[in-house]
This record gives sequence, structure tokens and C-alpha cells, in this order.
Amino acid sequence: MVLTDQPGDVREDDRLDLDALKAFLQQNDLAGADDLLTIKQYPGGASNLTYLLVTPDRDMVVRCPPKGRKAKSAHDMVREAKIMRGLKPHFETVPEIYAICEADNVLGHPFYVMEHLEGIILRQDIPEELSLNEGDVAQLCGNVLDRFVDLHGVDVEAAGLDWMGKGEGYTARQISGWTKRWRDALTDDVDPGEDVIAWLEANTPEGDTGICVIHNDYRFDNVVLDKDDPMKVIGVLDWEMATLGDPLMDLGATLAYWVEAGDDQVYQMMRRQPTHVPGMLTRDELVARYAEKSGRTIPDFTFYEVYGLFRLAGIIQQIWWRYRAGQTTNPAFKTFGTAANYLISRSRRILEAKG
Repeated sequence: MVLTDQPGDVREDDRLDLDALKAFLQQNDLAGADDLLTIKQYPGGASNLTYLLVTPDRDMVVRCPPKGRKAKSAHDMVREAKIMRGLKPHFETVPEIYAICEADNVLGHPFYVMEHLEGIILRQDIPEELSLNEGDVAQLCGNVLDRFVDLHGVDVEAAGLDWMGKGEGYTARQISGWTKRWRDALTDDVDPGEDVIAWLEANTPEGDTGICVIHNDYRFDNVVLDKDDPMKVIGVLDWEMATLGDPLMDLGATLAYWVEAGDDQVYQMMRRQPTHVPGMLTRDELVARYAEKSGRTIPDFTFYEVYGLFRLAGIIQQIWWRYRAGQTTNPAFKTFGTAANYLISRSRRILEAKG
């Protein structure tokens, strides 16, 4: 049975110089002079490009920035690889980094080569072939959350990662930063949400609850499960947005994607992971388990929940602005204006219920 994302032929616009890549692999003892290389490209990935590289000795993954972008901005391959390399001894579910190319003279941009993890990645639903019962799902959900807690417990100095963020003041910076990005991308068909912004600004905690390594995009589709024991997490992927920040802000960002069985139809249509099935924790249960496992006191999670929804609205709205401006014609984005409106409305309903 096939339960993993299957790579296909490399898209014409995304082709790599195989001769240059092979020379780089040889220099790093990752391939022999006579080795035949086969390269495939993973589908999806609106951000960075991911390739499967097959050699006689091993399969590897090559990660590159999208064409036409500067790697040292939002697609910094070197930064991402160095974060993963630093984390590996302290957080074993990070794929091993085999080699980092910081120069532009090999493939035209920096890139890195990492371990290929053969496993299962869950998308919108749990495949029937896995035959998971409610107890299995509960165990899986708990294991995924526990790895999240483990990440927040990594010793930053021991991992040599104290360079990767600005540290204290993260929470306030996120509110001001996402407010600016939201307003800059606002279109006339989307609710400005100024009341939600005003509430977030007025209720921003005076300080962070702590500073640790945060993933900033922790979801089921960034987690690799063991193909023989699908309740076991063997990998966490996509570290592009990782930084040093407040762990509860990370949890809030994760919660925005956590659609429950009892949520309304619009939120269900936005669901991209199987958090609705029996055995999955509810959002309230997720926060409670996180507090228990991490030892953190969380008297009221409203601020972080609303932040997560507003942040997600900002991400979606930036794409909707590009779609409206004709900078992308991807039909998957045609409902993003509606989605941004919904997330603002959902945030408002949470605040109204709070009173």
C-alpha cells in the first residue's frame, strides 16, 4: 500500500544541474564517481523545492529555494539546515543533515542534502489502510503532542542555537509584525478586523512566558510516522520558520489548524489534517495536555488562540492579495478571501463569548 507522498518527474522550471550536484556529492563522500543518480521531485510545496535523490548506496533529499527568490530572505536554506543540524543531537526526530552548500556556484543558489525518511505523512484524513481504532488515534495524537513538548524543552545553548532569534519580546513583535503584514495585504472584500487587532494589542502579555526553540508550523503534515508503527513519530520536517520564541505562541499557531468534529461547516472545509476523528484531543484537551506535559501554567489561552487565528488569516490574506493582483493563478487560492474573512469572524466570536 502507498501511504507516502510519491515523487514524480522534475518540473521543467525546477530542473537541477545533475553534473554539478553529483560533483558536490562526491566532494562530500555522498556518491561515487561511477554512481548513477536518479532525481525526482516531490509535489506541492508552495515555498521551498524538495527532491528525492536516489544513489546505489542511499536515498537522500535535496532542499532548494524556489526559483527567482533570494535564499537569504524567507527561503534561507543554510539557516534551516544549520538549525536542524544543531537540533539533531537534542531532538532525535530531526532528519540528519548530510551536507550544506552555502555558495551559489553549484546549483545557482544555496541548498542542503539530508536524510530521507521512509514513513507516513497524514494529510486531511487517516487512510483506512492503517486500520487505526480510537485508542490508536489517541496514542498517535498524544505522541505527536509530546514531541512538540520535547522540542520546547531543548537546551538552546547546548544546541548552539542562541543565534537563531531575537529572544525576549517575541510575543509583542509577532502582534505588531502580523498587524503590519495584514494591513499591507488587505483587500476591499475582506473584513479589516480592526477590533480583533485592537483586542490583541490591548491584551498582549507584558512579557513572554518563556523563550525556546519553536517550530512555527507544527502540524500532522509536517510529521513523519513509522510505516510499521504509525503511532510512532520518526521525523519532524519543514524547519523554515523555526526561531526562538514563546512556546505558547507556537501552540497557538498549531491550534489554528486544529479543526474538531463539532466545528462549523466552513472550518471543516478548511481542515487539512485528521484532527476531527474519534480519539483526537479537542483544542481544550490539547492545551490541558500541553500544560501537564510541559509543566507550564496556562490560566487562560484566549490570547494565544486568537493570535493563532489572526496569524493564519494573515498568511492566507497575503496569498489572496497576490491572487487578486494576478501574481498567481493557482485555482487552489480562489476561496482564500472567504477563508480570511472566516478566520477574522471566528476570532471575533471567541472574543464575544469571552465577554
